[in-house]
Amino acid sequence: MGTIFFLIVFPLVVAVALLVLKTDAIRDMLVRVAAIVIGAASIYLAVQYYGTGGEMFDFHSETLNYLFMVIEALLAVVVIVLGIKYKKYLALVLAAIQTPILIWFELTIGHHVNVVNNIYIDRLSIVMVLIIGIIGSLICVYALPYMKDFQHHHHGEKDRRPWFFFLLFLFLSAMFGIVVSNNLVWLHFFWEITTLCSFFLIGFTKTKEAIDNSFRALIFNLMGGFGFVLAILVLGTYYNTLELSTMILYGTMGYSVVLPAALLAFAGITKAAQMPFSSWLLGAMVAPTPTSALLHSSTMVKAGVFLIIKLSPVLGWNMAGIMTMMVGGITFLFASFAAISQSNAKRVLAYSTVANLGLIVACAGIGTYAAVWAAVMLVIFHAITKSLLFLCVGTAEHNIGSRDIEDMDGLFGRMPRLATFMIVGISGMFLAPLGMLVSKWAAMTAFIDSGNILLVAIICFGSAATAFYWTKWLGKMTAIMARRENIQDHVHKEEWVVLGTLTGMTIIAIMAFPIISSGILVPYLVNVFAGVDAASLLSGNMFIMTAMLALVILLPILFFGKTNKKIVPIYLSGANVGDDLRFTDSFQQPKEVSLKNWYMEDYFGEVKMSRYGNIASAVVIIAVMAMMLGGVL
Repeated sequence: MGTIFFLIVFPLVVAVALLVLKTDAIRDMLVRVAAIVIGAASIYLAVQYYGTGGEMFDFHSETLNYLFMVIEALLAVVVIVLGIKYKKYLALVLAAIQTPILIWFELTIGHHVNVVNNIYIDRLSIVMVLIIGIIGSLICVYALPYMKDFQHHHHGEKDRRPWFFFLLFLFLSAMFGIVVSNNLVWLHFFWEITTLCSFFLIGFTKTKEAIDNSFRALIFNLMGGFGFVLAILVLGTYYNTLELSTMILYGTMGYSVVLPAALLAFAGITKAAQMPFSSWLLGAMVAPTPTSALLHSSTMVKAGVFLIIKLSPVLGWNMAGIMTMMVGGITFLFASFAAISQSNAKRVLAYSTVANLGLIVACAGIGTYAAVWAAVMLVIFHAITKSLLFLCVGTAEHNIGSRDIEDMDGLFGRMPRLATFMIVGISGMFLAPLGMLVSKWAAMTAFIDSGNILLVAIICFGSAATAFYWTKWLGKMTAIMARRENIQDHVHKEEWVVLGTLTGMTIIAIMAFPIISSGILVPYLVNVFAGVDAASLLSGNMFIMTAMLALVILLPILFFGKTNKKIVPIYLSGANVGDDLRFTDSFQQPKEVSLKNWYMEDYFGEVKMSRYGNIASAVVIIAVMAMMLGGVL
């Protein structure tokens, strides 16, 4: 248990130190050392608890409970003060309602509820610890040179990097707390810490747009937090438990826990930026790139899908499960469509993130072991590839001056190493033999087995849209325009180390696919779901995984060095003037080469797609909640 507490406390100590110590040299050294320590401790914890299958700890501390209560009250005061300052009164109201209710509950009813195990770590927790500890730490290291450049571009403004790195490491600390907490009151405490961290990170630049977007994120996540508080009240009052594991056990034993499950799933839906709450994650794009990578890949949104995956045994074909799977499916479809119309690379990544999270949520909502297998695999591969892509876009933006896909012509000539890393990341999202494709195939199989024809149609059309927008971007990346100046020497060493590590992790994850499945996922599913046919689950996906692993190994061997490449002048619909970038047309006028994608905004504009998706998701959530509350009342 010492390793668990170390992973929560150590990043917190580092965060405070970074807030106090403001010298660049000390910050650089501390962040690098802390990243190595956190990554190593995460791996050690994984090895330490790998063979247990799931271990609970009866750690109790009344002092810690009161400390959490005081901190929650202080956080509510902060939100109220900021709500008054910026005239964001909905945030003020939500904080002023839910925190007093929770404190009242803890001091009255909750005080008499016996919590046996405050901490619980299983193989899903181990997966999340590795994602947070390794990918999250790499993002912090990447942020060092990035934020130096950021400060250079904003040299006339106050240097607020100590605050930025404080928030990053506080974020990691809270995320570790979320994935090991079994006491729902503790989980809610860490949950709200991540909400406040994301609020401050999104509003870091303090522009009007940043402040508005940060409050949108805060309000939506406070709505989810209120649902979380209601779930705690229901479980404590009517089920006499505050333990997540006990709630799930009740559900699998036949007791109805649909209402608290739906309230917790609602909290997960808001945190995972599902429609109609997805706009908060899109608004996070105004923040510095490390923030986007952290929120989209290894923290925040992963907290939402983690909770929903944990709830999956009590979901399925009940009201809570139907709400979850349909909201996830609708989000996957319309966010995928909206991504087609985007040329801003970060917005493509944002909509792709929302879409993939929707697919994960839909799988968890189905609540079968096959669907959960697909969901966890999607979490793993999405975390690695999406963090790689966000950081690559940040590096490209700093060096070519744009994050627009249309400005990435000739990136192979200007930044060949970065272009290679980006192609690996983009391919990892939708091409064989990379992991997301296997996971989506497993998700489609689970949807078919569930009998939900609507979800089957959704994944078919949504996956087609996914292939379309990734192919457009990949086409721009692979179109080599000659004789461009190579500028990749301007990239900082730390950036190359982080991007290279993430690229290597993408490839290693593919090669370790069968091991991850048989060694981590199948044992987890056998432990969580009764009657799992482990042999069938393994054999069903093993053939595909083995075939793709063979492709990864054999293709480079078969084709390495076997090329009759011949460089010839490029045909440019006219007389090439000699630089392969301009040509003379039929009217003897000089023209520059231009390769443009079609973004189909009239058909898949983000306003239109967001409106349709938000309405459909809101109708599902309101209808399900109304039916459940009607049954209760």
